[in-house]
Amino acid sequence: MIQLSKERLTVLLAFAAIYIVWGSTYLAIWIGLNDIPPFLMSALRFLVAGFILHIWCWCKGETFRGTQVITRNTISGILMLVGGTVSVAWAEQYLSSSLAATIVTILPFWFVLLDRPHWNFYFSHKAIIAGLILGFAGVILLLGYGGNKSSSTLGHSNQWLGVVVLLFGGIAWTAGSLYSKYKPAKSSLLANASVQLLASGFFCLLVSWLFGEWNHFAPQKIASSSWLALLYLIVMGSIVTYLSYLYLLKKRSPAQVSSYVYINPVIALLLGSFIANESITTLKIICLVIILGGVLLVNLPRYTTRTN
Repeated sequence: MIQLSKERLTVLLAFAAIYIVWGSTYLAIWIGLNDIPPFLMSALRFLVAGFILHIWCWCKGETFRGTQVITRNTISGILMLVGGTVSVAWAEQYLSSSLAATIVTILPFWFVLLDRPHWNFYFSHKAIIAGLILGFAGVILLLGYGGNKSSSTLGHSNQWLGVVVLLFGGIAWTAGSLYSKYKPAKSSLLANASVQLLASGFFCLLVSWLFGEWNHFAPQKIASSSWLALLYLIVMGSIVTYLSYLYLLKKRSPAQVSSYVYINPVIALLLGSFIANESITTLKIICLVIILGGVLLVNLPRYTTRTN
């Protein structure tokens, strides 16, 4: 009985992590960007988290032998983490954290469009097709009428560039996820994660150097709030939440675990409003509801299939 209650508590804490922490990382990135450039911040985040997981795996006696493990994890890691996560950090130079989180919410739609082996299932359900149309309509409405960052002094072209980067980042994340699914590396999940983080970290470090970010980076001039944001992203965003996600996949159905998609933008919207003074307009809320309604329709056939 005691063991059961501990497991339930662990599950609740894990769900709290993927609901709240993943939603809060958008604000943490926004805070860190005040002093740390995006690629360098991402490199530090991935490298530290990757080394921690690598040491953990080494202490458990897990090995990383074989070029297949390194190659496949490098490809999937760069696509997912650099393409997906770093695109958010780069775009938030020009977009609010809440707007970025709302745009990222369309991620399930990319899975439907790019997961070709399951097209027969996806496009045989009217609910999924309706969800795609509804979701993209919500995004168009958001970008057409509610996408401006009122507090920004940057040009409109930079904001649109941020949107384009986010959209391509979502495609990259999806491609990396599908690559990892259909061509898995023969190693444990933790070992795979550590290699993906390290490969992405070194890649970001190289890009940061090529873009000249190192020339303008002075650690002694970094505000404590930016360092704390980076520490939060390393510990909570790249380690605790990811491990919680892996744990929940073993304990709960994927349909239950994927429910974080509905919560993250709400958390980002609320935190952005209360902490970063980002405006919450009626139109933004309406667009968010429309997009999440589309996500629900896309996932509805899967929920009903598992239930039956």
